[in-house]
Amino acid sequence: MTFKSMVAALCVAFAAAGALVTGDARAQSQALVTEEMMVKSPDPGIEIFVRNKRPAAMTSFRPERTVLFVHGATYPAHAAFDLKLDGQSWMDYIAARGYDVYLLDVRGYGKSTRPKEMAEDPKSNPPIVRGETAVKDIGTVVDFILARRNILRLNLLGWSWGTTLMATYTTQNPGKVERLALYAPVWIRQTASLVQTGPGPTPAYRTVRRDQALGRWLTGVPEDKKAALIPAGWFDAWADATFASDPEGAKQNPPVLRAPNGVVQDGLEFFGAGKPYYDPAKVTVPTLLVLGEWDRDTPPYMAQTLFPLLVNAPGKRFVMLAEGTHTIMMEKNRLELFKAVQGFFDEAGGS
Repeated sequence: MTFKSMVAALCVAFAAAGALVTGDARAQSQALVTEEMMVKSPDPGIEIFVRNKRPAAMTSFRPERTVLFVHGATYPAHAAFDLKLDGQSWMDYIAARGYDVYLLDVRGYGKSTRPKEMAEDPKSNPPIVRGETAVKDIGTVVDFILARRNILRLNLLGWSWGTTLMATYTTQNPGKVERLALYAPVWIRQTASLVQTGPGPTPAYRTVRRDQALGRWLTGVPEDKKAALIPAGWFDAWADATFASDPEGAKQNPPVLRAPNGVVQDGLEFFGAGKPYYDPAKVTVPTLLVLGEWDRDTPPYMAQTLFPLLVNAPGKRFVMLAEGTHTIMMEKNRLELFKAVQGFFDEAGGS
């Protein structure tokens, strides 16, 4: 990606984001309705947790005003995308602007069914919940939403590993996707992953402690910027919600969060080995790549490499946000992320 094209992409995105200012006051007054449901997978015994938020007054549904979010490799969607910080979650923000918004926790994460292997010694089984399985869960939920709202397409929003899943789903089902937003996109790795499982064969799942989560979050942040990056109380609010999503892990001392290792094995076999997981040329819908400049989980070189490969994505753009990490959605500059993504969706929504 040339400097000139990057500047052009930034200018387009920021101009679209600026158009949101006039709608902010109106959005604040929107009363929202929340529904939760368990969607049955075709796989026996597996149910996928789904949460929906929308304006209480919304009675008609359109593809360009429908959004589905999926999480990354370690933490569930509901504890981040719908975590109220300063009185509002990102899910609230989008719904209040006239959208029918959904999130899902892939099996093995959050409030979805945990495969039986997660109740056993992790070394007793191979890595569970590979990308193919996660994409299947996304497909199950997409079909559920399309049938529920009687629409043909919807917008997809993925974070981290979720960008690989959403992009893969899009290449396989282009007719069901309106727009694709990839927040902290994953691509061919040139640096070591921050998610490690140690030597030997990859176990079925891994465990993460609260202090490890904070250390990973702050990796790559300049020392003089760390204290102000996450507003007071925000990390604890996220960690409380996230670790509470795994009652079994919470019983350990110290408490841990269990996360499937299918994503780790995929990383070793694909992006870590220089092999794409999906073909970007098969993405044929408008696509946004957005990330923070201090992201060390999916460093900027990944998005910069991926962007020119999206040769058939109309209206594609790349946005890099200042002073933000992989988890900028829960940092002081989170509204810049919200505005960039909202501007991209609103282009098709007629706002």
